[in-house]
Amino acid sequence: MLNRRNFLASSLAASSLGLSSPLSPALAHKRGEKYVLPQKYMPRKVWLRRYLPPGEVHVFPDEFALYWTMPGRRAIRYSVGVGRGNLYHSGTFYVGAKKEWPEWTPTPDMMKREPNSYKKFAKGMPFENGQPGGISNPLGARALYLFTREKGDSYLRIHGTNKPRTIGVAVSNGCARLVNDQVVVLYDQVPMGTKVVLNPKANAGPPHS
Repeated sequence: MLNRRNFLASSLAASSLGLSSPLSPALAHKRGEKYVLPQKYMPRKVWLRRYLPPGEVHVFPDEFALYWTMPGRRAIRYSVGVGRGNLYHSGTFYVGAKKEWPEWTPTPDMMKREPNSYKKFAKGMPFENGQPGGISNPLGARALYLFTREKGDSYLRIHGTNKPRTIGVAVSNGCARLVNDQVVVLYDQVPMGTKVVLNPKANAGPPHS
């Protein structure tokens, strides 16, 4: 369960951005999870040093940051975990689907890389048709599905997580993750069809002052 101090801090951060409180403490993280998300990982409004069109999502992996851009060179900055090693894939995408408490199945590449980790998804096993949505699901409370015009679903996601210690870390199989209470807020902000830019690693530096 997300402890009261962490939940109140998240709620206050959301309130300061003009947002409603997204989740109850019971839904935010696994029962027994005792971790206070550092203040530096709370969402905040920032000024952009360089122009980014409003109404877009930009991920800067070196900064472990996701920006939801607004008019007047403003943005809301969220902290994220990103893909580890060469599993991070930069590019330009759009939000092709949105799901609340999404189900999840590892990709064939993931199962090939780590067969022991994903053996429960093999034929005849309990999750062969995918893990149902819920607090233990790796996609967390919400997911934005990233598509390209050429290929459709890229299998990359911006999603929630019940593992807050993975924020600010290159740990995932390529997706960007936010803590559950913050991804609920982002999910409500970002409409279908929104442009999403996953910027390359070793970029020119933080875009905000």
